[in-house]
Amino acid sequence: MSSPAATPASSAVPPGPRVCVIGAGSSGIAAAKVLHERGFDFDCFELSDRVGGNWVFGNSNGVSSSYRSLHINTSRSRMQFSDFPMPEHLPNFARHDQIAAYFDAYVDHFGFRERIAFTTGVDRVTPLDGGGFDVRLGSGETRRYDAVLVANGHHWDPRLPEPAFPGAETFTGEQMHSHHYKEESQLAGRKVVVLGMGNSAMDIAVDASYHAEETFLAHRRGVHIIPKYVWGRPYDKIGGHERIPAAVRWPVARILMRAATGPMSRYGLQDPDHRFAEAHPTMSSRVLDRLAHGAITPKPNIDRFDGPDVVFTDGSRVAADLVVHCTGYRITFPFLDKDFLDPGGDNRIRLYRRMFHPDVPGLYFIGLVQPLGAIMPIAERQSLLAADHLEGRYALPSRAAMDGEIDRYQRSLDRRYVSSKRHTIQVDFDDYMRALTKERAAGARASRRGRAAAPARG
Repeated sequence: MSSPAATPASSAVPPGPRVCVIGAGSSGIAAAKVLHERGFDFDCFELSDRVGGNWVFGNSNGVSSSYRSLHINTSRSRMQFSDFPMPEHLPNFARHDQIAAYFDAYVDHFGFRERIAFTTGVDRVTPLDGGGFDVRLGSGETRRYDAVLVANGHHWDPRLPEPAFPGAETFTGEQMHSHHYKEESQLAGRKVVVLGMGNSAMDIAVDASYHAEETFLAHRRGVHIIPKYVWGRPYDKIGGHERIPAAVRWPVARILMRAATGPMSRYGLQDPDHRFAEAHPTMSSRVLDRLAHGAITPKPNIDRFDGPDVVFTDGSRVAADLVVHCTGYRITFPFLDKDFLDPGGDNRIRLYRRMFHPDVPGLYFIGLVQPLGAIMPIAERQSLLAADHLEGRYALPSRAAMDGEIDRYQRSLDRRYVSSKRHTIQVDFDDYMRALTKERAAGARASRRGRAAAPARG
């Protein structure tokens, strides 16, 4: 996919642009709502027959990773959109169907459901020389747009262990990625090995501990596990605010987490080789309880498969019926060339402020971050910034300035986080929200300066 050379990335899209939004999950509806309120000519295409994306259990689009026991890991007050609070009767950590219903209500409240073309996929997005895009739909129809907002998420292309463990191809049990886990019946009566220490791994291991014959949790390295409640309050309400700098937030959080859980080795897990917030933490109150009860047996990393056995790096083995690989996702978009965003295949994405493509004007990515927090308020604020740019009320900096910001961001990831494909689009929720607000203000000032300096047309 080549980048158009005629239009500099820092220029605004022409006035009155026609806009395409891809996806009507939590990020897509945030973008569509902002465009609708601003009076844009836009279309939103959604592969499913309803909004909600990953939060729709049994989604007809076939790519949702939702499972029956899924609940949010960010409290509802920190997850909700700024101008549409979640109902007070919902629990702090609501279930997937309650979240999906909230998204449905959001679309109807702001009145833009008719702008969404359901059961309509996007097969190809092609940038055009001089600006604009051809968007080919699953029906074969091609439409032309001035701008494209990519908001269909990145949790749909499962990444299995690379390279595969020796003997994986002759293992006599079943192997699956967590993306394909849907309900407890898949675990019932079986010896289950769950590989991974992320949120999905914890949820699946807990489910297995109630329904499987035996449950083993294999992990390559230790992680910090956060209970959902600390001192009787949702964990993310303690110290979570944009006005609290990271230099204060994280030292306090480290003390708080040590007091709340103690060392992970007390539960039979490996102690983390990093400080809290130097890798994406895992949120689960239930897994520590099940480990303490002996319902889940911790294991080190898988070394190899041997016929019916899973052999671990400590030499122990389990004759397993099912291995669930909770090993994350590739960042891919089927309607863009494979190497367009990630030429090295390592999930390293070069986007200014995690949303503007520096080479392709009019191409925006909404929600393509992995936050320590919820994606919905982030997508909302990104959408406001994108709409400002589309209207010419926000000006991007120079290409050199954009490259500099991207390089600094990637260096900051390398300094702070454990080296992993999981940490290539990581952001701190509060810090990033504050950065978007500052960016919006700075770009607005630059836009006003540019308009004031422009020669009068006579």
